[in-house]
Amino acid sequence: MDASEKKELIERVERALDSIRPFLKADGGDIEIVDITDNFELQVNMVGNCDACMMKQLTLKGGVEGTVLSAVPEIIKVSAVIPTK
Repeated sequence: MDASEKKELIERVERALDSIRPFLKADGGDIEIVDITDNFELQVNMVGNCDACMMKQLTLKGGVEGTVLSAVPEIIKVSAVIPTK
């Protein structure tokens, strides 16, 4: 995947995430894109209350992954990572 393809995928993923952000923000959380790997795995960082929430994995798999895979079928998996700064 070249840089322009990756940029286009990130834009599409952001639009998908924007559709669920109001629900995350209502609980004091949010989600950030960390990377899309060459294997089309979306790596995200759950922030705010979402980071420490006991339902984090359910939200990630049921809400985030379901939404992203529906909107961006090229993505094969969504995983939470801690970004390096």
